[in-house]
Amino acid sequence: MILTLEKLAELTESKVKGDGSCQLQGVMSLEEAGEGQISFVSNPKYKKHLEASKASAVVLSPVLAKDYSGNALINDDPYLTFAKTVSIFHTKKIPLPLIHPSAVIADSAVISKQATIAANVVIEPDVVIEDEVIVGAGSFIGERSVLKKNVQLYPNVTLNSDTKVGKNSIIHSGAVIGADGFGFAPQKDKSWYKILQVGNVIIGSDVEIGANTTIDRAALGSTEIANGVKLDNQIQVGHNVSIGEHTIIAGGALIAGSTQIGKTCQIGGAAAIGGHLKIADNVIISGRAMVISSINEAGVYSSGIVIEENKKWRRNAARFRQLDEMAKTIKRLEKKLEEREEGGLS
Repeated sequence: MILTLEKLAELTESKVKGDGSCQLQGVMSLEEAGEGQISFVSNPKYKKHLEASKASAVVLSPVLAKDYSGNALINDDPYLTFAKTVSIFHTKKIPLPLIHPSAVIADSAVISKQATIAANVVIEPDVVIEDEVIVGAGSFIGERSVLKKNVQLYPNVTLNSDTKVGKNSIIHSGAVIGADGFGFAPQKDKSWYKILQVGNVIIGSDVEIGANTTIDRAALGSTEIANGVKLDNQIQVGHNVSIGEHTIIAGGALIAGSTQIGKTCQIGGAAAIGGHLKIADNVIISGRAMVISSINEAGVYSSGIVIEENKKWRRNAARFRQLDEMAKTIKRLEKKLEEREEGGLS
């Protein structure tokens, strides 16, 4: 695909600086871009690399564009504009509707003639698959599950029974949706009695779920992932969790059962959130944070110890073990000081 800078500006609702007839045929990073390619700069600290770039055009903010002499696509949000530009040059190829002869499909399943079912897919009874759905090779769809229009399952996705997936959602390879939640009751002999997990998982529209992420079915009711949620790879979502609209969660995060996460939250990688908690809307949680109590107000929250040189860390770790005794010593000294002041001593 070859587009002029002017046409690209029209498609991305941007302005042109320089030669609008400049022809572009792809995207590349600022350092590696060459003739016929477009790149972007959104962070001012990379401005020093701008003049040295060999890109035919660059996506810039109005501020960065002022001092740039080359061809530019100008937008208040250059990062988002570049993301749209990538999508324009790399339009997803939609396969022709077909059902591969190796697929195993129950007679009661209802599958649109506009759907694509790849090799070795298993579809159980009473499943409903709507128009433009793509089910990748080796995937499993459990009974009574529903896939709305334009859902894409990459190869080897598992949807257990009664899973509902909203339109335009994407689930990447290795994801397991609707496995049993972790529920066991202690018995007198110290063994554990399994609590049947008889709920399901409901996934909204425009959701993306990363590779090898797992979302457990509810014990009762539903585990719910709302519209527009984005989940990275290798995230664990426990049973009866609810995640609000447009929340985004980075890789390796752990969310224990029955926790409610609000709308438009941002949760960093490897964060761990305890069970039965409530997280307010618009909360940002830093990577590796440990959340053990509810967060009731929007804001940025962090925990954990940042990395430092090993010798210094070892000294601080040793002191950390002494904190309780140090606190008691300080209290004793404060009490003695108060007694001296009350006695008129200096």
